[in-house]
Amino acid sequence: MKIEYTVVYERTPNNYCAYAPDVPGCVSTGETWDEIQEQIREALSFHIGSLIEQGDPIPESRTSITEAMVHHAQIGDGADEPAPQLPTTVAVSEVEIPESLLTKAG
Repeated sequence: MKIEYTVVYERTPNNYCAYAPDVPGCVSTGETWDEIQEQIREALSFHIGSLIEQGDPIPESRTSITEAMVHHAQIGDGADEPAPQLPTTVAVSEVEIPESLLTKAG
């Protein structure tokens, strides 16, 4: 089964980082653009697999690219001053969920 999640990618001074707003707690880093795209797909697949094995539901893909951009812009560290803005890209990433895990969920 394939699921598409909106993913926020940031370019930091040393690497890339990524997260999917619809899958809390799932983040990844990579040294290159190609690597971060692969790393976040693997992280999402692993994270969702863990949820299934624990009997938790698969997170629904609800956040649009526009909503993710707005959400990301509003994230702060709780300080009075806004966090520095890093170069950010928001895109949809397709995640493959192995059928063997889905049979455990059913």
